[in-house]
Amino acid sequence: MNWWKSQFVHERRIMWLALLGGLPAVIACEAILFTGDYSPKIQWTATLFVVGIWLAVGVSIRERVASPLRTLANLLEAMREGDYSIRGRQALDEDALGDVLQQINAMGTTLQSQRLGAVEATTLLRKVMEEINVAVFAFDGDRKLRLVNRAGERLLNQPVERILNADASKIGLEEYLDGETQRTVQRGFAGNGGRWGISRAQFREGGLPLQLLVITDLTRPLREEELQAWQRLVRVLGHELNNSLTPIKSIAGSLEQMLIRTPRAEDWEDDMKRGLSVIATRAESLARFMGAYARLAKLPRPERAPVEIAALVERVAKLETRVPVRIDSGPAIVVPADRDQLEQLLINLLKNGAEASLEVRSADPNVTIGWTKSPSAVELWVRDTGPGLSNTANLFVPFFTTKPGGSGIGLVLSRQIIEGHGGTLTLSNIAEHAGCEARITLPI
Repeated sequence: MNWWKSQFVHERRIMWLALLGGLPAVIACEAILFTGDYSPKIQWTATLFVVGIWLAVGVSIRERVASPLRTLANLLEAMREGDYSIRGRQALDEDALGDVLQQINAMGTTLQSQRLGAVEATTLLRKVMEEINVAVFAFDGDRKLRLVNRAGERLLNQPVERILNADASKIGLEEYLDGETQRTVQRGFAGNGGRWGISRAQFREGGLPLQLLVITDLTRPLREEELQAWQRLVRVLGHELNNSLTPIKSIAGSLEQMLIRTPRAEDWEDDMKRGLSVIATRAESLARFMGAYARLAKLPRPERAPVEIAALVERVAKLETRVPVRIDSGPAIVVPADRDQLEQLLINLLKNGAEASLEVRSADPNVTIGWTKSPSAVELWVRDTGPGLSNTANLFVPFFTTKPGGSGIGLVLSRQIIEGHGGTLTLSNIAEHAGCEARITLPI
């Protein structure tokens, strides 16, 4: 049976078919030679010639078929081994074998380009993993460490040669391979105590499932943010306190000199009253500032309930009486929001718009409020006829104001309210005429 199968492999089968195809012609030639009036020498010479040509043609046909197939097999084997630089020659157009060679050559070019891209991407990924300041670990199904970056080495204070292929329990990370995929823990790693953010995910490499463990130091960023917040707070408080305490100190010193001076001036009582009045005014201003700061710092989370936009706008518009408030009505819509906070937001914007419109003393100072609806949000706008915005850099800086007696928290509080609802607040100058537009985007 094995001999039978070996005789009918593809190239031999082609050769046998070719020989069978020429067999009738050989038999006819032999019949003519041996039935004709030819000498035995001619008969056997012609027979050897015909049979030799017959066998040579069969072998040639076999090679003509087998050789291109061997070439294709070699190309495919090279691709299987990862060598995409070999190309097949004599890939002719309008030829079945040429079409196959062209497609294999094109596939080799594509695979070579893709492998180059994959190598470059892998190199970039490894470089990024080595440079980022986040510890990355990868564990296989047996919870053995298969991958670690430099930050992970620093975290465990051990070189990669010592911890690679180590069990997760031996390096103190086994407890994070179970349970929540996202967590924050307070612990120490190799003497580095603090708060750590731990994230876990699943991925596959070479068909094998792996667990990716990412450990981020939260202590340093939190401390840096806390320090920056304190620095900003101290600058603001120091600026405002100096603005109030400096004149208070100066006036108090002047009043003290006035009291110890002998003889006193005739109008010293009037000077004393004026000085005490200034001190009281600055103290009151300082108290308002501290109250405004407390209000800004203690804004509660919004308590959402259905709010009808049309009714809310009409109610707020009636509260502003200094300038006419025009309502550009939009569609009827109800949104989930904190009614009191949203009302305070619109009151602040209308108040700013009215004060800006009154600054220019035009013939028709007014404020327009309106709204429209998009598939995912409702947009409200407040437009005034004032001079517009001259300095947009400090609009939302706490306690920055250009108004005499202003607290500088109105816009900050307004943005805090809308961001608490997941929306946005933007201010811009109106292109068509003088004035400013405050636009609120509130998600539905």
